[in-house]
Amino acid sequence: MITLGVILLIIGFVANIGILWTLGIILVVLGAIFFLLGSMGHAVFGRKHYW
Repeated sequence: MITLGVILLIIGFVANIGILWTLGIILVVLGAIFFLLGSMGHAVFGRKHYW
């Protein structure tokens, strides 16, 4: 999810498309939150580990 967010950020920046930029930021933030929750041992979407 973080990788997809970064790709969308890059495409949105290069192509100057605002919606891709916004979606990229959202995906990076959500991916980071899910990664942190999973690494602390909390179940994320029914999984013990999220990576």
